[in-house]
Amino acid sequence: MDEKMTYQEFISEWNNNAQTIHVQTSGSTGAPKKMNVRKDRMIESAKMTCDFLGLQQGDTALLCMNLDYIGAKMMVVRSLVRQLRLIQVAPSGHPLATVDVPITFAAMVPLQVFNSLQVPEEREKLRQIKHLIIGGGAIDDVLAAQLHDFPHAVWSTYGMTETLSHIALRRLNGCESSSWYTPLQGIKVSTNADDCLVIDAPKLCDTPIVTNDMAEIRSTSTSEGQNTLAFRIIGRRDNVINSGGVKIQMEELERLMRPFLTMPYMVTKRKSEKFGEIVVLMVEREGDDEGATVEEKSELPMLRAIHKLLHRALPRYWEPRLYLSVDRIPMTETGKPNRALAQQMAEKPDLPCSRVFAVDDE
Repeated sequence: MDEKMTYQEFISEWNNNAQTIHVQTSGSTGAPKKMNVRKDRMIESAKMTCDFLGLQQGDTALLCMNLDYIGAKMMVVRSLVRQLRLIQVAPSGHPLATVDVPITFAAMVPLQVFNSLQVPEEREKLRQIKHLIIGGGAIDDVLAAQLHDFPHAVWSTYGMTETLSHIALRRLNGCESSSWYTPLQGIKVSTNADDCLVIDAPKLCDTPIVTNDMAEIRSTSTSEGQNTLAFRIIGRRDNVINSGGVKIQMEELERLMRPFLTMPYMVTKRKSEKFGEIVVLMVEREGDDEGATVEEKSELPMLRAIHKLLHRALPRYWEPRLYLSVDRIPMTETGKPNRALAQQMAEKPDLPCSRVFAVDDE
């Protein structure tokens, strides 16, 4: 396994004569890949974020993520462009454990935020961050609720490696909290015929980027009274399950299940001769059933109980028809659901890590 990039290695690459640097994509929808991005465009992206948040020279910025990925690289570039005081800690699930100075600006993935909320000392440090941006994965309703009363600004970000991290933010807390993302200055958004978000960012990309994210767009007013376009993400186009002609968005189905499931879970799909595709629910197994019989392994009581619960709670055609109990829900290195691997596991549910419960066809 490759070693993670160090800060000094990034600075050396940033200061060399090349006009580009190497960046690795997260691999949430396929195999991770490396790409080259232009340094001058990273500088433009950094300026957009610093201006949006009102960051000033001397403010503290926390670097707590893996420098192989764009999110961490951009934290360093922002600190260089705006002359922020960069506080470095090793990437971990508890980024604030050793931090002993007030932080103006921090970027974290949802898992880091979740973990920090579990430790009272770290939770208080998290509350005192002036601008906390959270990206790299979905923020569920439970996590958002825990952040709602934070005294300072907490933001969810929208973006990707190709747009040099985020191009829009939305507030998660306070009276300004919203499910709608506000694009940064100079970013234009629209949707195409498939209702997928199109990003026009001339300072960051050669041509508009057509995403796989299905979105809704509306006109809104800024605090300065200017009209702008905001957008809301419905789900990824490739995360649609077409089961017997009924189109089901994975993210929306996961949201509907949230009040009923306490363990980690993920919705995926599997090919079906009868329905075209079926909904598959993957749940993380609790405990060890190594001594279970063959019958218990094929129809675990836990999966049966979940099926009965969801049968009452969900629309009929949205119900999972296959339940998988796995050791770990597949995630990428950056904490995003690994949808591609999950679907592979659903297509081959006889893997040693899986226990299977199938609903009889009706």
